[in-house]
Amino acid sequence: MLRVLQADITTLKVDAIVNAANESLLGGGGVDGAIHRAAGPGLLAECRKIGGCPTGEARITQGYNLPARRVIHTVGPVWHGGTRGEAELLAACYRNSLELALHHGLHRIAFPSISTGVYGYPKDAAARIAVATVSQMAGSSGFDEVIFCCFSAEDLAVYQQVLAGQRGPHGQSGKSGQAGQHG
Repeated sequence: MLRVLQADITTLKVDAIVNAANESLLGGGGVDGAIHRAAGPGLLAECRKIGGCPTGEARITQGYNLPARRVIHTVGPVWHGGTRGEAELLAACYRNSLELALHHGLHRIAFPSISTGVYGYPKDAAARIAVATVSQMAGSSGFDEVIFCCFSAEDLAVYQQVLAGQRGPHGQSGKSGQAGQHG
């Protein structure tokens, strides 16, 4: 089931939360910094051992002091006007994160709005890519729940609108019948 909610992703008790990380994986601003602060120093130590992550790929660590058991780190693209493969790289972030979750037996996962902060990706376009990519994979892959966790009311409204557009005339998703929303 797909869900959208407004919350602090570091407070969610799910199998894994996704971190919108930078290539170093060593923390930063926004959701990345919040996850590192909430997880504690063990997360930074484990990330140092990983040695970074290229844009579009994903890496996994323990959750440490977070309620989530694991953290999946993915590096979204910086927005350059859509001419440098940003859409494909952003979709790869969601795909690779979901594949990593499945590989590790994680069935409840929460995503932030990847690349829409300091990386400047337009929120509506990013939400459409996120919902389309997750909808394509989640319905047939054995996920119990995939959450789009929005920090702001503005992001929540964008995701609610995109999810509503994915639903058919009877409230069913046009692709899998799994889409839903809660606010």
